[in-house]
Amino acid sequence: MKIDSICVQGGYTPGNGEPRQIPIIQSTTFKYDTSEEMGKLFDLEASGYFYTRLQNPTNDYVAAKIAQLEGGTAGMLTSSGQAANFYALFNICGCGDHIVSSSTIYGGTFNLISVTMKRMGIDVTFVSPDATEEELNAAFRDNTKAVFGETIANPALTVLDIEKFAKCAHAHGVPLIIDNTFATPVNCRPFEWGADIVTHSTTKYMDGHGAAVGGAIVDSGRFDWMAHADKYPGLCTPDDSYHGITYTEKFGKEGAFITKCTAQLMRDLGSIQSPQNAFLLNLGLESLHVRVQRHCENGLAVAEFLSGHPKVAYVNYCGLPGDKYYPLAQKYLPKGSCGVVSFGLKDGREAAGNFMRKLKIAAIETHVADARTCCLNPASSTHRQMNDEQLREAGVPAELIRISCGIEDKEDLIADIAQALES
Repeated sequence: MKIDSICVQGGYTPGNGEPRQIPIIQSTTFKYDTSEEMGKLFDLEASGYFYTRLQNPTNDYVAAKIAQLEGGTAGMLTSSGQAANFYALFNICGCGDHIVSSSTIYGGTFNLISVTMKRMGIDVTFVSPDATEEELNAAFRDNTKAVFGETIANPALTVLDIEKFAKCAHAHGVPLIIDNTFATPVNCRPFEWGADIVTHSTTKYMDGHGAAVGGAIVDSGRFDWMAHADKYPGLCTPDDSYHGITYTEKFGKEGAFITKCTAQLMRDLGSIQSPQNAFLLNLGLESLHVRVQRHCENGLAVAEFLSGHPKVAYVNYCGLPGDKYYPLAQKYLPKGSCGVVSFGLKDGREAAGNFMRKLKIAAIETHVADARTCCLNPASSTHRQMNDEQLREAGVPAELIRISCGIEDKEDLIADIAQALES
């Protein structure tokens, strides 16, 4: 099926007389007739369900749809996008290891990697998304275990050269992990450009209605963990907590990563998405291909208006022909990028605050990629833990405004922005 049809039909095929919509299995536990049957599940000798913290049928149907959308071999849902990024990295990184990451990533993820994971003994080197191959290669160490980046950075809106980052990652025997939240698989499928693992904050475009927080991880099934077994003992040597199972031997490179992530991290840390949220997420996925097109149409219209306004200092939107990332967008995002536009006002941070207070349709929210238009000054909210130098490195100067264009009428959005600028 093409991607539009997968959005509607993927992940779940009801049998004769079964519910047409994905059922909500709102149960913590599952009954078995014998201890032996349940024991096989605990030993990973059989597939099935025994406790929703590890797996739930509703969640698995939706994860299967997202994996199908991305062109991957296995997927899992998490309680949030932040949990998805943490699990994807921590599944292969531990104390004494090192990560290479793009510097222009979401502020919460920057803090996760640079502060929280550093406290766990995992070091990081941040590199510019525009780094040359030589600069990228110089960032690697013997203990580097992963490279991380975002297809379209939030909120800097830089576009990552996925092929270049994948080439360098693979040259050093490590996977490339891409957060594909803003682009969604409708506009970009990173596996087709060499990425190995994809994450999502499903709270954003995938849900699309601000109804359910969630995240997802998808494995391409292509990275050969056994070829680099010394780097990834957690996947390539026996796991004593599961009677000596070696994930790569039992589940192959197509299933080892997600199985370990579920069996170990979800078991021990428990960042599960509720079945009710998974059900709501699936409702959003069914219209994803339609909504993303409208978001992109509105984003481009707003970006074009802002770029010609005398009070606007600059506009970041890779769909604009003059944008720095326009060539990369044409390569990786030919159908459109997203509905998020960032821009700066000539009068700085104070003017940004005044502008946002005058908006009538767009609401000030710590959210993005919603059916409703919303905006934010990241320096005073999502990125406020960064100093001015870090803000500049992350592509988020103090005066920057991020506006997420919803699916309202674009003329109404432009009129609202125009009156706020004049006020």
